[in-house]
Amino acid sequence: MAAYGLYTHIASNKIRSMLLLAGLFVLIYVMVFAGALIAEVFLYGAYRTAAFYLTRAWHDLFVAFPYATAAAVLWIVIAYFFHQSIIDAVTGGHDVSRKEQPRLYNLLENLCISRGIPMPKLKVMDTDALNAFATGLNRRQYSVTVTTGLMKELNDREMEAVLGHELTHIRNGDVQLMVVAVIIAGVVGFVAELVFRIFFNGGMRFGGGSWSSSRSSSDGGWSSSRSSSSSDSKGGGAIVVLILAVALIALAWFLSQVVRLALSRSRELMADAGSVELTKDPDAMISALRKIENRGELPGATSAVMEMCVDNPREGFADLFATHPSIDARVRALVTYAGGHDPGPMPLQDRHEHADPANPPQNLPSGPWSEPTPPATTTAPPAGPWGNRS
Repeated sequence: MAAYGLYTHIASNKIRSMLLLAGLFVLIYVMVFAGALIAEVFLYGAYRTAAFYLTRAWHDLFVAFPYATAAAVLWIVIAYFFHQSIIDAVTGGHDVSRKEQPRLYNLLENLCISRGIPMPKLKVMDTDALNAFATGLNRRQYSVTVTTGLMKELNDREMEAVLGHELTHIRNGDVQLMVVAVIIAGVVGFVAELVFRIFFNGGMRFGGGSWSSSRSSSDGGWSSSRSSSSSDSKGGGAIVVLILAVALIALAWFLSQVVRLALSRSRELMADAGSVELTKDPDAMISALRKIENRGELPGATSAVMEMCVDNPREGFADLFATHPSIDARVRALVTYAGGHDPGPMPLQDRHEHADPANPPQNLPSGPWSEPTPPATTTAPPAGPWGNRS
């Protein structure tokens, strides 16, 4: 049953990726149509019927159809080949080799060998934040990025669990789906912002400004007499069309932003389960999540990058737009279904107590009002001034 669920999840991800790509083109055409409505109003003025503007906008859409399609395809091609470079530029991640990070490299390689998984590229991001994420659209592009803070705080078992989590995202096709969602949100958000900037900051104001003055100068006073008789009957059509255009742009932008809701938050639960299946160690995954909890914020990272991470501390309104289940929910699932043990939330000052016993943290220097802690020794300490050793 588990295998059936896993393969169904992978197949579902592929189908949703194709549907999201198709939705990208639909949203692009909606944006073009809305832009055409605005352009026609400012081209022909306010004294036409709404049906006239709609007819002209439909004509413009068919004319612009091949250009809009080519632009969307070009954006997908650029994102396909350069998305990793863009992400690295935003996060500061860089490739590392076995020689540079032998511990991390060996842990990842051992997991890949144990399950016959192609070895992804390994990247490190220099930050104290505790997080990791996987990216890529095909085997040659797959990579796993880990923060230096995570490497310092997690022991080998916990680090292996996190790497297993990211490998599961790659195996399940989650990373492809996330990149496609980022492509959609990026291109639609860019076009929507561009249109709004032109519309609201370009000096074009309905019923006044440069538009009304141009009508007056070109028609020699005809505009003033015409507006008094026709604005009531036909000018309202332009207002309706402009409202419709703005509403369509806002709707397209909103849909592009909430497209992440099509990415079920169960992907994180399945990645946690996949990590346990790889490592056979649910307690390590639970401990890693507890250490990462509230410490995963990547400085300077966009919301799209945070959505790909092990944990995304950025929550949406009333948790409605949260892209990850809470750490408590994920730990509870591991305890219930994998037999793990929850140590409970770890305050920041207590997390070193759960570090790797083989690499204990160094003693902090003593303060001015206390004596330094004597080092452990196998011999008895010398006698004090008031008596002999017992």
